[in-house]
Parts: sequence; structure tokens; C-alpha cells
Amino acid sequence: MTLQKNRAIVLHSGGQDSTTCLAWALKKFKKVHLISFDYGQRHKKELKAAKKIAKKLNLSHKTIKLPFLSELTANALTDKTVKVKAGSESRLPSTFVDGRNMVFLTAAAIYAKQKGIPNLVTGVCQTDYSGYPDCRNEFIKSIEKTLRLAMEFPFKIHTPLMFIDKAETVRMMQKLGSLELLKYTHTCYEGRKLACGLCPACKLRLKGFRLAKVNDPIKYEPKTVPGR
Repeated sequence: MTLQKNRAIVLHSGGQDSTTCLAWALKKFKKVHLISFDYGQRHKKELKAAKKIAKKLNLSHKTIKLPFLSELTANALTDKTVKVKAGSESRLPSTFVDGRNMVFLTAAAIYAKQKGIPNLVTGVCQTDYSGYPDCRNEFIKSIEKTLRLAMEFPFKIHTPLMFIDKAETVRMMQKLGSLELLKYTHTCYEGRKLACGLCPACKLRLKGFRLAKVNDPIKYEPKTVPGR
């Protein structure tokens, strides 16, 4: 197998962070492939967004089905009966899916190895990470080592957003000249035609654009975001 050091697999949800990582990867690597995961989400808007972005950029895109995650866990992202609630010092957000990033990175690594690609790019961030333990740098370093040992392959997990906040993420897209791509992304937990503007994901996204002094290109429910 020939090692394709100039290629990368981007874990792409169709959201703001993974699309920013995609723009970053397109500047850094000669060829980029996208991989998304259908794990029984309460809505499929992000997956549709990922497909649309891949088509727009003419990139190869594979969606992997991982139905067992929704069978094993109870959380607001896979169960519509669970309310979306932000976390606290003593409680993780109701949107946290146990083992999700570990499973995603493992599946992506298996896929990448078959293509001889050592580079995995993911949008995890421990600055604005909502309290998810599998978004921390400590976890990424650990699973990178584990994947190398498990498959005897020189995986490198790239996390361009790890130490920056949402405002800096928006500015990064500006510098990359890809701000327009964010128009096709979906972040809202509710999965409506227009973003709700009220869920934790929408609030974090809106805050980032506001602090960056940039207009968010997606549309929100007019009653929740005045002036839009």
C-alpha cells in the first residue's frame, strides 16, 4: 500500500465547524475526501447539508451508517422524547452522545487506511466544546495513539479548531476565503427549515458571528433573532 501523505479524510457533519475544517484541509492537502455518519439523528438536515457541500465542491463523499449508537444511548440528538438541555458543572448536556467521536474516528480511520490515507481532520474543540469530554485535546491524542497501535498505520488527527472559540472560527473562514460555504451548513438541533436561534448550538453559532462582527449567512426564525 502506498502512503498518501498529501491526502486527507475530513469528518464532515454538514455543520459550521466541520465545514471550516474542510476549507482548512483544502488549503493544506492535495486531495480531500469527506466522510459523514448516519447514527440515527433526530433529523437528517446536517447530512443533507454535507451532501450538498460535497457536490458543490466536487469532492468524494461517503456516508457510513452507525445505527447502534441510537440503540445504546439515550440523548437529545437521537431521541425526540429527550429535551435539548445545556450542561452544567455537574451534568453533561442532553445532546452528548456517549462514544460518538470515538466511534466516528475509528470508523474514519478504518476507511482511511484502505485508501492509504494517514490524515484525519475533525472539528472538535475544547474552547467552545459544550462540555463534551470527547472534544478535548487529551482524548484526541489518546485515540490517535490507539488507532496507530490498533492498525499499525501512521494516523495523524488534525484538529484546526481545538484551541479557538467560535468567533475565531468565523474569522478563520474569512481568511480561508470560504465564508460563503457556511451558507449551506446546518447547526440547529431542531432540524427545521429555518434555524431556531434558541437551542444551545444556535446560540453558540450566533454568538461567534456577533463577536466576529460578521453576518451569519444562514436564515433563522425571525421571531427569535430580531432584525433577520
